[in-house]
Amino acid sequence: GHSLLVKHDHLDYQRYHDEEWGLPVADDIRLFEKICLEGFQSGLSWLTILRKRENFRKAFAEFDFAEIARFDDDKDVDRLLGNQGIVRHRGKIEATINNARRAIEVVDEFGSLAAYVWQWAPSFAEPHVGKSQQGPPIPSVTKTSQALSKDLKKRGWKFFRPTTAYAFMQAMGMVNDHLEGCASRQFAKEMRDEFESTEIANPSTRPASQANKDRPGVVQQCEFRDNITGSNPVMLDADWSKLP
Repeated sequence: GHSLLVKHDHLDYQRYHDEEWGLPVADDIRLFEKICLEGFQSGLSWLTILRKRENFRKAFAEFDFAEIARFDDDKDVDRLLGNQGIVRHRGKIEATINNARRAIEVVDEFGSLAAYVWQWAPSFAEPHVGKSQQGPPIPSVTKTSQALSKDLKKRGWKFFRPTTAYAFMQAMGMVNDHLEGCASRQFAKEMRDEFESTEIANPSTRPASQANKDRPGVVQQCEFRDNITGSNPVMLDADWSKLP
């Protein structure tokens, strides 16, 4: 995306940017939702996905991967392909069902999806990996996103390419790509600092449902904070068509 701050007219975008994007997430269901929606977004604008998100939640059992894993590969795929409220892409629908089954395997190995995901958190801001030596101000691919994508591919996950992985890392607060001058940058940093002081940042091997309960300072179910911009126009990190 571009590095400039711009005004954006879409209230859906403003709310998502101000109240959700870049805040740390520890809840396994919400993490799985973000992985899936980033996959569905590939090739489309994020606004399209954002406005269909409630439809996606209804269609995919609120992204409870234990439920999705039991979907029938024929009947449920046909049902979802007939759902006009979601993105009707057979490969992405089949990938969501496949990835739900793979997510259960990750939980069996690591105790929770959060425990697996957060181990990938980089200790510093990584540069963009690509043809341009200087790279864009906000990366779209990093070494960590490449490694995370590669590892999940080995584990049998689908539709989770390095660019999708980085968009997921941005959305769930693993990296803070709110720009300098953006009102949300400091709040996201404070939330992340508080998040790192909780146990989920050093996850135990307890079951996901237990490990993710009652974590102060951590976004559990996409809870929204007050709009910190007040009555002023919201200044957004630009090129929203590319944002996660």
